[in-house]
Amino acid sequence: MSGPKLFQSLDVGGLSLINRIVIAPMCQYSAVDGRMTDWHLIHLGQLALSGAGLLTIEATAVEPEGRISYGDVGLWDDETEAAMARVVDAVRQYSDMPIAIQLAHAGRKASTDLPWEGGAQLAPEHANGWQTIAPSPEAFDEKEHAPVALDRGDMKRVRDNFVAATHRAARLGLDAVQIHAAHGYLLHQFLSPLSNRRDDEYGGSLENRMRFPLEVFDAVRAAFPADRPVTVRVSGSDWVDGGWDAEQTIAFAQALEARGCAAIHVSSGGLDPRQQIPVGPSYQVPLARAVKQAVSMPVVAVGLITDYEQAEAIVATGDADMIALARTILYDPRWPWHAAAALGARVKAANQYLRCQPRQYKDLFNVEK
Repeated sequence: MSGPKLFQSLDVGGLSLINRIVIAPMCQYSAVDGRMTDWHLIHLGQLALSGAGLLTIEATAVEPEGRISYGDVGLWDDETEAAMARVVDAVRQYSDMPIAIQLAHAGRKASTDLPWEGGAQLAPEHANGWQTIAPSPEAFDEKEHAPVALDRGDMKRVRDNFVAATHRAARLGLDAVQIHAAHGYLLHQFLSPLSNRRDDEYGGSLENRMRFPLEVFDAVRAAFPADRPVTVRVSGSDWVDGGWDAEQTIAFAQALEARGCAAIHVSSGGLDPRQQIPVGPSYQVPLARAVKQAVSMPVVAVGLITDYEQAEAIVATGDADMIALARTILYDPRWPWHAAAALGARVKAANQYLRCQPRQYKDLFNVEK
């Protein structure tokens, strides 16, 4: 197939994507008691018209205590499912872009205020706060309230709640599930030796630290229809000496692939306030490249990917199979259109927008239905 690699199709666990541009999950902190609102309809609706290959619903808590903030989306009961169904059904009236959902639990990084209100952790006694949980009783920051260490019953409950949310996602007709094991949230907390200080079979060695995240993956994979993909998002490094790193990420990725993981999305950081992140264009791509060299499943790169040629180079050179956009596509919701114009490719557009096609790009829009 000729043309830019960024706009070539890709099969991910049986799900066909028209191009390699993925819209990453982005928390909006605009839910009410876990229920999506009209804001989510506007937000997801515009992104579904962007021409990207896949839209991912933001980190969605599998239980109320798993929310990052009291404004987070959830999928734990009939009310949260119905609210999400309203949004998803409305978006799908006007877009056939595949929709995935990221299922998550924030662990010790839960119970925070909204970002535009400072984002500080709220104490359990606060009206909008609650007691957090984690693999071990160490807080993310010394100024924060310590989490309660999960016992076996808690771990079973969390795993079962991932499964219940997965069943709800399947009923909603969502095309894929992504498990959130990155950015310092609960499953990442189990993976990293900086946050997992357990002395049972879920702590200590790499094999033990991977055990609970892999159990969650196995349970979710079994609960989601076999013809729809389950993927995982990971942090490729804690960026702290002695923490989670690329070598451990590769081992985890290989274990996931052996269990049927359809793709892995490689981000980084978020676990420890001491992190020293070398932020710059494509700064996380080397982590994706390292994983890509060790697995056969598709790999997604993310992080300060803003330029069209930059994105094309990442997939064309084989550093990753897809690129994910977050802040970039919030700033420019038509980024895929502009990338297609710059690279000489075609992109999908709604009939209502066809007349905006610039004359110099008369073959930009693919109007095939």
